[in-house]
Amino acid sequence: MQINRRLFGLGLASFGLTACSGAAPSRVSTNAPTGLPADLRPVPNSAYDAWVASLRGRASAQGISQTTLAAAFRGTGYLPGVVTRDRNQTEFSRSLEDYLSIATSDERVQKGRAAFARHRGTLNALQDRYGVDARIITAIWGLESFYGERRGQVPVISATSTLAFDGRRGRFFEQQLIAALKILQNGDIPASQMTGSWAGAMGHTQFIPTSYLQFAVDYTGDGRRDIWSDDPSDALASAAAYLQRNGWTRGQSWGSESPQGSLQPQPGGPRFATTSNFRVIKRYNNSDAYAIGVGHLADRIGGAGPLRASFPPDANGLTKADRITLQQRLTARGFDTQGADGVIGSNTESAIRAYQASRGMPATGTPSQALLQSLR
Repeated sequence: MQINRRLFGLGLASFGLTACSGAAPSRVSTNAPTGLPADLRPVPNSAYDAWVASLRGRASAQGISQTTLAAAFRGTGYLPGVVTRDRNQTEFSRSLEDYLSIATSDERVQKGRAAFARHRGTLNALQDRYGVDARIITAIWGLESFYGERRGQVPVISATSTLAFDGRRGRFFEQQLIAALKILQNGDIPASQMTGSWAGAMGHTQFIPTSYLQFAVDYTGDGRRDIWSDDPSDALASAAAYLQRNGWTRGQSWGSESPQGSLQPQPGGPRFATTSNFRVIKRYNNSDAYAIGVGHLADRIGGAGPLRASFPPDANGLTKADRITLQQRLTARGFDTQGADGVIGSNTESAIRAYQASRGMPATGTPSQALLQSLR
């Protein structure tokens, strides 16, 4: 059974050999990527060390050499932050309106158009070779890593081994760890440079290791399938190959906004008519919102305007315009919401609570029409 590339969870991100070969226990790394929070840096954990030692036989049975194991686990260790993040993934999903506010923000559209223009030659060549619309490839790049700006700095061996050891999804993450070891053994990337998200998604297009082994492409012809470097060519080609091999139909759109469309992810919001290529995008991430985000961002990169249909007010009776005004007024009063995009997240909720407390109101952090009016 093929594992969905993003089955293990999202999201929009990367010490001496352990007891695997009888060396000293793991310890805090002195060469971990800079900029990582403290909980994404290795800490001593004897149970983790014992688990890594037990991995040696299983890895050897799958063709991993002791030399590869030694190199892979040098400088790695248990990362408490990946366990915290894995266990605290948000269970609810955003509304489509909120999701698109983030996925197709003005900044993401503008940067997408610039990235498309900058890499037009490569993208058009990939479209010719794989049949996948160059704008779709660009949009996936934009959603996965903000056009390469957020590739992740977490060491993949540490992340996947920590999650495999933790056991909540141990079998899945051990598969990812073994796949990562095979990538290192193949010579595509040195262990010290194999970084990604907290859950092991890697490079410009955030491939998990098993998908990398199955779909990654050496487009530049240098003998390495390098999805990590500043040059995105191999990563973009790998995304195109992924879509092609999952059934992409050349010359067919993903779909479009349509009043007669059968897909309406948010009650009262826009409707969409979709094609088989929409379902192929969902093989990359099995979410209607994600696939709409990719398709709509691709359209915007190609020059199209925003969606025509409006979304209804939210559960608090606020439209997106109301929420943007609320954020702007809070920030103007000195309660900074860290941006005004109409999406009520933790920064806005904190600003609301601070404002409410300053006025002697119950500090609920909940937006409302009354709150908006009080900020006039």
